[in-house]
Amino acid sequence: METKAIFAERFKSARLMNGFSLQDLADALGGTLSRQALHRYEKGEVIPDAEKINMLSKALNISPDYFFRTTKVEFSDIEYRKLSRMPQKDVAIINETTKEYLSRYLELEEIIGLPHSFDNPLKDFGKVTTYEQVNNAAELLRKEWSLGTGPIFNIVELLEDKNIKVVKLNVDEDFDGLQTFVNGHIPVVAYNERKANKPDRIRFTLLHELAHLLLVLGDVTEKQKETLCHQFAGAMLLPEETIKAELGNHRTKLSTLELGNIKKQYGISMQAIVMRAKVCGIINDNYTKQFFFLIRQQNWKVDEPVEYQGIEESNRFEQLLFRALIEDQISMSKAASLSNQSLAEFKKQHQPMF
Repeated sequence: METKAIFAERFKSARLMNGFSLQDLADALGGTLSRQALHRYEKGEVIPDAEKINMLSKALNISPDYFFRTTKVEFSDIEYRKLSRMPQKDVAIINETTKEYLSRYLELEEIIGLPHSFDNPLKDFGKVTTYEQVNNAAELLRKEWSLGTGPIFNIVELLEDKNIKVVKLNVDEDFDGLQTFVNGHIPVVAYNERKANKPDRIRFTLLHELAHLLLVLGDVTEKQKETLCHQFAGAMLLPEETIKAELGNHRTKLSTLELGNIKKQYGISMQAIVMRAKVCGIINDNYTKQFFFLIRQQNWKVDEPVEYQGIEESNRFEQLLFRALIEDQISMSKAASLSNQSLAEFKKQHQPMF
């Protein structure tokens, strides 16, 4: 692709990522560039000079070399959750923000020479339409990933270690998460930190998206698909053998204290534990309804009385960045660009380390 076409494509992506129309961007630039001039850039007719590129990069909150990055990022079909209510502009922000982060991540991996191999352990599992199949799939995945039946301490790090890219977004609250493949073979899951703003919610959301990514869901309704993916997330966080060891095979009632202790240990919400107990046959439908009535009465639906204190993050990108920098595979300015920071910002933040 020639330089003008690369610039045009990246310019449009940056504009959409910021939710700007061409006129919005012209206004943000204080009228120093007209809408017509910006339109010519986006059509690939003209490449602006260095001074104008610096102006554009500041207005769009990106580094100048973003406009000339050639790393390919193409999405396969994207599956979103709760996106139907969102304006197309907000959908574009989600797509382009995800692409921008991945373009930096993949470029860094290419510089270091890392492969993008991913093997789906559930590729031969077959179609899934029932809870029993979901439960079996979760058990198989835990076995293939050598997770045992105990707590998983950091879902983000686990997925990154398995070559699944995790993207954290701060976007419209109508968006929960998405999953797709980039360039046909690199799996990606994303979540909205505005909604999944607590570690136990992040964990559940990521595993829900993982279910969409790895499972072949059979001929069921969209609502049933979501239920099956919820059940997969619950089964991954709290296997049937484990929850029965914690609660017993059959119960007539549960204590919020014991639910809180399980939440603190396994990183799964009290509400999800109760739903897990129901599908595992530990409690019946009637008691489940009573419990959720209590949840509403106590205003615990959003803020439960016990918090999970675990950390859900991965420093893999930063580790690769520092590795490339220390081994002189990239310059300090390139490291700043890949971090989407100015050189001055990057030096201020990291200079003591070098």
